[in-house]
Amino acid sequence: MINQAKNQSDFKLVLASTSVFRKQVLDKLGLPFTTCKPQTDETVLPNEPPDELVQRLAAAKAQAGARLHSAAYVIGSDQVAWHNGEILGKPHNTDNALKQLRKLSGHSVTFYTGLSVISPQGEQKTLCEPFTVHFRQLSDEEILAYLAKEQPFNCAGSFKSEALGITLFNQLEGKDPNTLIGLPLISLCEILREFGVNPLLESSLTAESHS
Repeated sequence: MINQAKNQSDFKLVLASTSVFRKQVLDKLGLPFTTCKPQTDETVLPNEPPDELVQRLAAAKAQAGARLHSAAYVIGSDQVAWHNGEILGKPHNTDNALKQLRKLSGHSVTFYTGLSVISPQGEQKTLCEPFTVHFRQLSDEEILAYLAKEQPFNCAGSFKSEALGITLFNQLEGKDPNTLIGLPLISLCEILREFGVNPLLESSLTAESHS
């Protein structure tokens, strides 16, 4: 049985991330939350598989956040884009983005997203959720037009799936499209319910408190 918080002040949620994209995704739940910047070492270990990497870093970020907010439900998340045995970094400029999208044209890239949540009681649940993007064949003209319009230079893989990047694909494969943006909401809600918090009922309480 879920023991829902009696009022808004009983429920505290913290996103241990300064990512604008993750904040926008979490906003969809309509829950009050704060953010913090987790101080973690994100060095990749030798021969570390991508799914293990993102789970380790997500857990470390959640733990760092929990040290600052011990009375809250703290969310940590980490993501890597994986193609042909390599991690794709952020392009930072047009030339690098053009090279990335040329490489991905007609191929697939899998995003591994680690999610970790710590309850106020110190219980921690961590998982990895994959999401695969299948690119259609792209011409240089299309790639350059896309880059000029969207300028996704701070995004691994050189695209924004939630916006014009959708025009680059022929198929999306995964449990939750929010995963691709950096925060798997379906799995997050499942974990919160396991911890005794129903996000839907919490959001109703929050709305009532502002009415």
